[in-house]
Amino acid sequence: MAKITRRIGLSLGADTCWPICFEELVKDLDLQLALGNDSVSFEIERVTIEPFDLRQPARYDLVIDRLTHWYHVSREWIKKATILNGVYVFNNPWSVQANEKHTTYCAMIRLGLPIPETWLVPPKSYEEKPDLQTTLVRYAKLFDLGQVGASVGYPMFMKPFDGGGWVGVSKVDDESALREAYEKSGKLIMHLQKGVLPHEHFCRCIGLGPQTKVIRYDPSAPLHQRYLNDKDYLPNETLDVLRDITLTINAFFNWDFNSCEALYEKGEWYPIDFANPCPDSQVTSLHRHFPWLVKSKLRWALYVAATKKRLRINQDWQPFFDIADKDLPYREKLTQYAKLACERMEAERFEEFCAKHLAHLDEVAWNFFGSERAKTAVRKKVEALFPKHEWDAFTEHFWNELQVWRQEDAAERAALAAAPKAAKKKPASSKK
Repeated sequence: MAKITRRIGLSLGADTCWPICFEELVKDLDLQLALGNDSVSFEIERVTIEPFDLRQPARYDLVIDRLTHWYHVSREWIKKATILNGVYVFNNPWSVQANEKHTTYCAMIRLGLPIPETWLVPPKSYEEKPDLQTTLVRYAKLFDLGQVGASVGYPMFMKPFDGGGWVGVSKVDDESALREAYEKSGKLIMHLQKGVLPHEHFCRCIGLGPQTKVIRYDPSAPLHQRYLNDKDYLPNETLDVLRDITLTINAFFNWDFNSCEALYEKGEWYPIDFANPCPDSQVTSLHRHFPWLVKSKLRWALYVAATKKRLRINQDWQPFFDIADKDLPYREKLTQYAKLACERMEAERFEEFCAKHLAHLDEVAWNFFGSERAKTAVRKKVEALFPKHEWDAFTEHFWNELQVWRQEDAAERAALAAAPKAAKKKPASSKK
């Protein structure tokens, strides 16, 4: 039996807590997987930034990318490693670069998802370029912003067409507020999107490969309180719609790790923000949901690296469009989209891999998140984010949240163990 090492590279910016937990859990798992005629182990390394020869080999089978959406040197290295060395990366760098929010809205409208009424307006001002004035004089059509606002409807949200992190987003309640917000928007190209107000629920669905988790979200709360801990606020069949939407989006754009924000009102999910291929991964915001994210990221990374899953480099949208063009009810189309997504993500093979090789991960993670090593990871993130006089209080706050998770996790696993055999087939990508 040949001994093979799969190397996973972490391409990081300001990430602090989850990489520590990820690395420590791989050590605790101490995996030696029997795959065919090979014995496969894993090494984790942090990817450095340095000059590179385009022809030099890459050390990694997989890179988890948390940097290249804004740091272009690393993005170009990852493109090179993918093309020349066959490295798999979370997420496809060309898709992240090309598919901003505007494209995602257009694509999901094409698939029939209920995207709220959305318009794009030219910027208020421009970066001066040699041919700009000639072009504007000849072709820029004067428009009445008030008429556009009336077509969209109030209240609405003005937001950059390619933005993120709530930067530049403003709520607009009437024409006067719209004109004021537009005057302040400067050189940004803005979307105007009809607000789904009121709404019953605001949720984020996180997708990691075929794994999903729906979390209620309060954008008006402080950062560390936005992810809520509510349970049983909607039936599973309703949450399944949002999960299928998230799987569809992620597979459509070749994103292994992404989140979808959606509003629920009168029996319908309205996706409003889903080009987020570098979702929040910090304990200081996810708190009680943080262990799920770390475990899910770990499962998908180990599966991809161990099986040498091939990265889908090119966008292949036609199979989704073929479903969209069928004369079917929306929910049935969405089911077919999600089925196609699971096929592309190798969901069944992934479940089998986790059941065979990672069945002990839950217990290992439960022990780890009660250890001093986990508390140190929490502390380091707190120190990077909060002022010094708040370090002790916030470390204890987030540490206590993890201990609540451990209590709930232990109770859930005990209940599952006591359940009839048929009920114990809970997959690693469980939607709950």
